[in-house]
Amino acid sequence: MMSGKVKEVLERHYAKPRAPWTRTEPPRELVELIESGKVAPCKAIDVGCGEGFNSIYLASKGFDVLGIDLSERAIRYAKENAARRGVKVRFIVMDIADLGQITEKFDFVLEWFLLHQITPLQRQKYVKDVAKILNRNGKYLSVCFNQQSAEFGNPGEKYRISPSGMKLYFSSQRELKELFEQYFHIIEMKLLRTPHVANYFFMEKP
Repeated sequence: MMSGKVKEVLERHYAKPRAPWTRTEPPRELVELIESGKVAPCKAIDVGCGEGFNSIYLASKGFDVLGIDLSERAIRYAKENAARRGVKVRFIVMDIADLGQITEKFDFVLEWFLLHQITPLQRQKYVKDVAKILNRNGKYLSVCFNQQSAEFGNPGEKYRISPSGMKLYFSSQRELKELFEQYFHIIEMKLLRTPHVANYFFMEKP
């Protein structure tokens, strides 16, 4: 699902710690879900975990966390960051194309700004795989670029190329709703200003 070119781009950006998209503090929306109790400590997977800071935050709140990412360098940094902060997280290098091969089940799937890297043709399999590894009544948080964002192009454009050369797909809320509701009950959907315009979907597996 993630091509060799994507891996190459990621490894280049992770030549040293703190890639352009890395944030060391957890996003407000994730913190609100945890602090409100909408997602209680459980077994969680952070898909596209990068340098691991969201995984580390969850682990610090009592979650049993597995973080996966395509980049070997990112995973190495994530392990170092977790050790530095004194929390236990499992981090492994994995292509999301192999997500369905995971035999473990989880109660929370976190996917923060990853879905726009997955083309519409590949999304059906990906979302089906997410549902497969999620326990019944498990929660799923997906956040990705909305097509009205001005990032890397003009509002309204769907296919865009990032400065690094990565091909991205910016979605409307409507098309994501149609995709997700095949497998999940949508608890909340909204637009975020992060400051990018982003789709926020908080869901539950029936």
